[in-house]
Amino acid sequence: MNFKLTSCKDEPRVVLKDALELSGCEMSINELPAGVSVPFIHAHKQNEELYYVISGKGALYIDGKELEIKAGDAFKIAPKGERCIKADANSSIKFICIQAKENSLEACTQDDGIIIEGKKPSWL
Repeated sequence: MNFKLTSCKDEPRVVLKDALELSGCEMSINELPAGVSVPFIHAHKQNEELYYVISGKGALYIDGKELEIKAGDAFKIAPKGERCIKADANSSIKFICIQAKENSLEACTQDDGIIIEGKKPSWL
């Protein structure tokens, strides 16, 4: 089978690597209630992280700096970046985090995509 589908439950943290049998990245969907922080600062040995804030607002601690983050913000953190996220005192924050090995992307969609001729879904 060339695909895997799962339904994400409404939980504070959903990790999709095992559920989707991912082999090239890790993805999680995270939600922190108002005023709550991830309880530790962390870095990585080889994985960069891409974050996208789905809703709410909060703060990002990165390498000793504190930055405000809000819905619609996207940011990448290199493996050695020391990071922590917290929700604003008056707002929860929901974000996606994708991890992949730094410098491992060999082709993006523009270089890797192939148009399939002669086939259409019902809506085309």
